[in-house]
Amino acid sequence: MVKIDTRQLNRENPPQFSNPKKENSASIKPAINLLGSPVTALSFDTQIKTMLEWARNYESRFVCIANVHMLMEAYWNSQFSSILKNADIVAPDGMPLVWMMKLMGVRQQNRVAGTDVLLELCRLATEQNTSIFFLGSEETTLKKMRVKLEQKFPALEIADMVSLPFRPLTPTEDEAIVQKIHQSKAALVLVSLGCPKQEHWMHEHKGKIQAVMIGLGGAFPVLAGIHKKAPLWIQNLGLEWLYRLIQEPRRLWKRYAYTIPPFLWLSLRQLITSKYQSIDMLKIAPKS
Repeated sequence: MVKIDTRQLNRENPPQFSNPKKENSASIKPAINLLGSPVTALSFDTQIKTMLEWARNYESRFVCIANVHMLMEAYWNSQFSSILKNADIVAPDGMPLVWMMKLMGVRQQNRVAGTDVLLELCRLATEQNTSIFFLGSEETTLKKMRVKLEQKFPALEIADMVSLPFRPLTPTEDEAIVQKIHQSKAALVLVSLGCPKQEHWMHEHKGKIQAVMIGLGGAFPVLAGIHKKAPLWIQNLGLEWLYRLIQEPRRLWKRYAYTIPPFLWLSLRQLITSKYQSIDMLKIAPKS
């Protein structure tokens, strides 16, 4: 059996990382291709630090917190795929994404979970006097969130909390939201409209809102105490989807049945394909 030096292989043939042209390092982040979507290959701490650096400068950015559902939406929908490719960060929330990244060469990648992002941003925002605007979810959820946040982070500057209707906003309503965010002087806008709605909204408002927009989906109701966060051991096993399914079976069972099986098949196919491509490249590499 021929042994392959994978360390040498990774040095010579990086595992499907993006290779952007020379640009401002603050705007270009290393990413790895997962099912056609560029998932940011940086640690949790580095991604949080990057978001806060952008926020300090009031840069118009948007961040997607990706899981299996989001990647499958992008795989099936070219318009949504384009949105992820234009995001400033696509963070790996789900453990299956983290496992895929590790198998494809990003050995030190850790999870960048939405709820953890929310809590860490709030913690650090109090230290850096950064104001946060909370957008989306239901009014009752936002009220419960405010109570929790005031208890946990009493020094946190909450610019505002605004719920949005389920229907599309009129141009006048949309402009009013943009003006409200600007007048609040918020540097971070945390958005909870659900995938893919929140990603479309952030993409449409990049350049219109001078703040870092971060789509946090189900993190709002978890922080509000409406839904329970899975224990750490369940998260580490990659079974948080099952824990959520038990809490919301009617809403989630179709989504999981529709997305998990094809994700498993496509991930396996990508891993096998990338493995054979690497072996072929090793065979044709010049001998030293």
